[in-house]
Amino acid sequence: MSFVVKTLNQFEFDQPFTLNGGGGLPSFNLTYETYGQLNKNKTNAVLVCHALSASHHVAGYYHDDPKNLGWWDSFVGPNKTIDTNKFYVIGLNNLGGCHGSTGPSSTNPQTNKKYANSFPMVTVKDWVKSQELFANYLGIEKFAAIVGGSLGGMQALQWAIDYPDRIENAVIIAATPKLSAQNIAFNDIARQAIINDPEFYNGDYYSHNTVPRHGLRVARMMGHITYLSDFKLTEKFGRTRRDQEFKYSYDIEFEIESYLRYQGEKFANYFDANTYLLMTKALDYFDPASEYNNSLQTALKKATAKFLVLTFNSDWRFNPIRSWEMVSAMLENDLDVSYCAINSESGHDSFLLPDQNYMDILKAYFNNISI
Repeated sequence: MSFVVKTLNQFEFDQPFTLNGGGGLPSFNLTYETYGQLNKNKTNAVLVCHALSASHHVAGYYHDDPKNLGWWDSFVGPNKTIDTNKFYVIGLNNLGGCHGSTGPSSTNPQTNKKYANSFPMVTVKDWVKSQELFANYLGIEKFAAIVGGSLGGMQALQWAIDYPDRIENAVIIAATPKLSAQNIAFNDIARQAIINDPEFYNGDYYSHNTVPRHGLRVARMMGHITYLSDFKLTEKFGRTRRDQEFKYSYDIEFEIESYLRYQGEKFANYFDANTYLLMTKALDYFDPASEYNNSLQTALKKATAKFLVLTFNSDWRFNPIRSWEMVSAMLENDLDVSYCAINSESGHDSFLLPDQNYMDILKAYFNNISI
């Protein structure tokens, strides 16, 4: 049973914010939602970090838009996997996002124009730093848990490294300690599709009252293929055709073509192209071991959190071997770590889907967290 979201808010940081890549912002806002109640001692807060194209809208729905369910609604709520009767769950839209947080489509207060291509590069470290400032604003000294899948899991790992005294549990799902060359290649192809769209205008498409829709559609179509397993695509679509006879043309003939074009078109209707570029570059740059002589073990030496690392055997985008690299580095530091490779047929997107075994593992872990 879903619930109505009542707590959509803005965190405003009105001081200069220096970014990891050398740029900076004069100020910034973060959009966030909360679910449940913060207890008296502020020890029951759980931060849910989102992946590439998600947002602060983790769970529930809006009274004027009941079909708009949060992206992890099956997992967060009263008596659900992460029980909001016990935990105060927070969803933030990352800095650089396009769902209310300061990003390329926001107005630069110094110029009164949209940032567009002048918005500086952001990294996972920047997101974690901005989230730490947000925690200070709420008076949360230590999170009971920080949890995320994919790019969200990378944020949970970075939290455990950068702010070890402020995180009790790090739950890292379908993530990796750094991207492979193949993953960087996928991201660059997606970016090139956007950048070379005639409607991109070097990132300043806002002033031209247009959107690089074609590039966004292609980027999403290619990305969507990598989020699903070959088995799932075959099971769902196979070689099913829309018509009995081949047309011998470049029109849509196979159901998989129709599905991907629909997903691409839907994405182009709500996601900002510059934000997509920023998010994929943040993925590429993520490599916490690089600051510690390329040793993840060394990077985790100061970590004190308990860890739950989950992966899925059909995830070829972030292979389970990559999760085991993190677990090995944690074990080398004698950290408290639980690990499970979950049988799933859905590929990388498995972390979003309500598989019973997956949910039972998460629920058991969260039930054992003391607040």
